[in-house]
Amino acid sequence: MKLTALRLHNVRRFAGRGIAVEGIGDGVNVLCAVNEFGKSTCFDALHALFFQPHTGTPGAVQGLRPYSGGNPLVEADIRTGEGAFRLTKQYYGGRRATVRELATGRLVAQADEAERFIAGLVQGGTSGPAGLLWVRQGITGIDRRAKSDEEGEKRARETVLTSVQGEVESLTGGRRMAQAVAACEEELSRLVTATGRPKAGGPYAQAIEERDRLLEAERKLAGEVRELREALDRRRALRVRLAELESPEQQATRQREVAQAEAAFAAAKAHGEALRTAEVEAALARNGRDAAAQALDGQRRNAARFAVLRELEAEGRRKRDEALERQRAAGEAGQAAALAVDAAEAAEREARDLLTRLERALRARDAAEALAVTRQAYAKAEAGRAEVETIQAELKALALPAAAVKQLEAVETELVGLRAVVAAHAPLLRIDYREGVSAAIALDGVALADGEERALTRNAVLEIEGVGRLGLTLPQGADGQDDLGRAEARRLTLLEGLGVSGLAEARARESAIRDLSGRLELAKQRLGLLAPDGLPALQEKIARLEAQSAGAAEASEDPEAMRGALVAAEARVTASRMEQRGAQAARDQASATVVEAERALASVASELTGLAAMLGAEEGRAAREAELASALADAERIWAAAQAQVESLRAGAADVAGAEAKYRRMRSVADGATAEIGKLREEAAELNGRIRGQADAAVAEAWQEARDKLATAGARLATLEREVALLTRLRGALDTARTEAREHYFAPVMRELRPLLGLLFEDATVTFDEETLLPRTVSRNGLEEPVGVLSGGMREQLAVLTRLAFARLLAKDGQPAPVILDDALVYSDDDRIERMFDALHRQASNQQIIVFSCRQRAFAELGGNSLQMVPWSPEG
Repeated sequence: MKLTALRLHNVRRFAGRGIAVEGIGDGVNVLCAVNEFGKSTCFDALHALFFQPHTGTPGAVQGLRPYSGGNPLVEADIRTGEGAFRLTKQYYGGRRATVRELATGRLVAQADEAERFIAGLVQGGTSGPAGLLWVRQGITGIDRRAKSDEEGEKRARETVLTSVQGEVESLTGGRRMAQAVAACEEELSRLVTATGRPKAGGPYAQAIEERDRLLEAERKLAGEVRELREALDRRRALRVRLAELESPEQQATRQREVAQAEAAFAAAKAHGEALRTAEVEAALARNGRDAAAQALDGQRRNAARFAVLRELEAEGRRKRDEALERQRAAGEAGQAAALAVDAAEAAEREARDLLTRLERALRARDAAEALAVTRQAYAKAEAGRAEVETIQAELKALALPAAAVKQLEAVETELVGLRAVVAAHAPLLRIDYREGVSAAIALDGVALADGEERALTRNAVLEIEGVGRLGLTLPQGADGQDDLGRAEARRLTLLEGLGVSGLAEARARESAIRDLSGRLELAKQRLGLLAPDGLPALQEKIARLEAQSAGAAEASEDPEAMRGALVAAEARVTASRMEQRGAQAARDQASATVVEAERALASVASELTGLAAMLGAEEGRAAREAELASALADAERIWAAAQAQVESLRAGAADVAGAEAKYRRMRSVADGATAEIGKLREEAAELNGRIRGQADAAVAEAWQEARDKLATAGARLATLEREVALLTRLRGALDTARTEAREHYFAPVMRELRPLLGLLFEDATVTFDEETLLPRTVSRNGLEEPVGVLSGGMREQLAVLTRLAFARLLAKDGQPAPVILDDALVYSDDDRIERMFDALHRQASNQQIIVFSCRQRAFAELGGNSLQMVPWSPEG
């Protein structure tokens, strides 16, 4: 079996949409994309298509369904020896399974027959050989997992091995071999432990200890001899270097070079000082030129400003005189307005006294009238309070829970939508009468008009005039009927809780509550208007009015005439005060204008005085300007001469930093030579003492004696090592003979696995566990390592290579199946991953391999057929 295409719709992250992977061919096929792109989704969907029945919803199927719900659809095109087919499964709603021929579109199998067809392709489900070749992301198949998963893959491996090898052979080698192994083990146990280490207290361990002791002594003496030789060589080198440094010619050369460098440095410093002095003089000359230019410009600006200020002074005097005249006129008007205000205020006080006496008599009369009105208001307020209490009692009886009507409206709206859904899926009934025939058919007692359409959402009865009754029975519980029933149940629960028969009654009660609430609010407002501060306040007001109305008398004067007289007096006061304020404002404005004019005139006069002092006498100003122009010309000449001197010195400037660096270098050379001579003499004295001490101890003779003893101990240890090696080799040969039967059982897998291992590791072999049929150990460079201690990258590489070997066995046995790897090479380095790519292409010559990976840059080197995800929509 080989895959040619995969399509998904409404699967996990592809909610409400579909994708397709087309053009899957023979050999290596690669789908490489970033994380969260949907590669593992494709793997899980393909796995579900082959291993999960369409009728169930186990965890693997639930994992395909998006969070938004819906019905996952998976479709794959395959090619077998019998032809090309299209496998389709849909889970949850509208669940189905079909198999069609690709060439003709003929339906080959559906439902359970389609499941049996697909099961025949994978032979045993996830526990069959095909399931063995699928590698999920992060699962190698070698690490510890659930017991059911391990047992399933073990049965798959047994199936492959027994199908290509036959019966299992004996694993034992006989009683004589056991005796030989026991004797070999006994001899070895005298010399080494079970792990191959020298046995403590045994002859082999004692020989090693003696060899190590003599080796350490020889190494120590050899080091001392080596130090003696190095000291002699170092002393000879010191004497040569001292002779070179203390040579009179060398010393004279160093002194001469230091003196020359010092003289050059002093000359460069003197020239630099002269240049800095010239630069300072040039800067002073430039400042003098700038000051002369500024003085000339200032003189000319001041003269122009002086002329302008003369004109401003004359204009300021004219404005000041005009302001003083306005100030005098405003003062006289203000005095006349003040006299008018005094006369008006005296008349107003007399009118107010008369009105006060009249109003006191009128208030007593008004209090008597208000007392009668207040008593009537109190009686109405008592009646209003009774009305408020009655309405509140009625509202309490009609009260509805908060938001209850909105909940009922939401349920009614949902029912309308669900009924529309049911009506949309329900069959339509339409009647078209022949010409001349009137309405002769009724649906549930309602006559149908010509051309009328009715949706049938439940069982119905057609009454045909002159014929009889026709019953229509529709299937229940589908196309939204269940949702409609649940919604109607929720509606009934809400109605019972509210104590109403329907939404209309609830709205009527809500309307009645609103009406009563409005009446209650109006009653409270009326009560508030009648007794805004409460009934006790009205009682207090009645008592107060009774006291005020006592002793009321008739007033003979006309209150309105008195008030009119007071108003006229107040108007005269107000008018006179307005005139006074206007006069005061005019006087203030005139005073402010005078002040402003005086201030402006003083400012101009002050600036004129300052400029006159700066310009000097008027007859000498032209001569002053000419003098400043001459001074500027002189400053320009002085600055030009100083600048020329600076440029001349800069042209011949010496490199002070370079001369200083050379002087310091030559001084450091001379000082370093002197210091080195002292250090060399001290080191030579130390070496002389060390050489004399080692020569007296006869180190060379002791080293030769230790070498002779070490050779004797080494020969004895070599004899024991040969004995251990021979016994170990004998035991290995016996173990090899005993395990030949086991190796013969795993020989087919090893034949396929060995060339693949050779691509990654030189001289590597794998042993399999007889119980789990999984790789147990890996031998490299003579070292055998358990699989459990290997790195993550090594374990995942071994897992993929083992699956490739089992895939080749399946192909040779006539059961080809694609190898599908979902990010199975996560921990492999760049070099190993390229070798794994070679292994995949080696096995892909007559095998289909599909690789999903997020490592785009690394898997760009894999080659093969590059796959892409494209949008797809299912037919129909």
